[in-house]
Amino acid sequence: MTDERPVVCCPDKFRGSLSAREAAEALAVGVERTGRAAVRLALADGGEGTLDVLCPSPTDRRRTRVSGPLGEPLDADWGMRGDTAVVEMSRASGLVLVPGRNDPLRATTRGTGELIRAALEAGARRVIVAVGGSATTDGGLGAVEALDSDLRDADVVVACDVTTSFVDAARVFGPQKGADENAVAELEHRLGALAERYHATLGVDVRDLPGAGAAGGLAGGLAALGARLVPGAELVAEAVGLRAALDGASLALTGEGHFDATSLSGKVVGHVLREAAALSLPVGVVAGDADRAVLPPDVSCRTLVELGGSIEIAVGNAARLASDAAAALAG
Repeated sequence: MTDERPVVCCPDKFRGSLSAREAAEALAVGVERTGRAAVRLALADGGEGTLDVLCPSPTDRRRTRVSGPLGEPLDADWGMRGDTAVVEMSRASGLVLVPGRNDPLRATTRGTGELIRAALEAGARRVIVAVGGSATTDGGLGAVEALDSDLRDADVVVACDVTTSFVDAARVFGPQKGADENAVAELEHRLGALAERYHATLGVDVRDLPGAGAAGGLAGGLAALGARLVPGAELVAEAVGLRAALDGASLALTGEGHFDATSLSGKVVGHVLREAAALSLPVGVVAGDADRAVLPPDVSCRTLVELGGSIEIAVGNAARLASDAAAALAG
């Protein structure tokens, strides 16, 4: 007899192949192939893709001309959900916006500050800032200078997917943004001096604030102005109603492009696992590839690489293989 309770399909994006919404649809198609009902619920962790999850409709979108990561003007999308604005920093200050080689010493978050300012000027009562995928390690200085105002009277929430400290952002993230050993040392020195400046002028010590190093220190810069730093996966899940969807479900299917130890801390998959465990709900994971050594023993997993036979096939046929994986886990 088929379980009539739905299967909640609640993945993050599969970077380079499927958006979170496309992944949720692919999983749901596979579940429905088995005769079971499926709920589609795309998630994000506060990084790239958060805008698409929280503001999926074109009617939710706004566009503002801002400074790009290397100073060039560009038109960046942001969203409005009721009286809440959603700013995804990668749209204004992201590494994907840098043509060719990034300049990690020059890259600025000014455009992100300009988007936040535009949202506040448009009447947003709350602003969610998603901080993944940055080209920058400027400690948020560009954004702070663009805002030129205290955020303590505004409700600005920074969705973080890491707990990296402010100064450590140079060492942890700098090389991903093109910084060599000398550049990392220079960025580390700048962040240390900037932390002292924020403390002296704004009265906020960002050095030991968990998550302040997110987006090369943008999170810390916004915190110095009065923004709140929160776990991104938790914030997005609450906004889209994950807990209510899981309550009464028969199974949760989540996933991402690559499952490893970091998936269990601050990421979508780890958050879904914790929420499902609180409800004694079984969970299956569909991933592009996975480090099975860190997979919890009570969680089943199917990977697109195993089903397709190679990374190339997995990327090129991600939707079909994700559906096949979901059918196997739900069947």
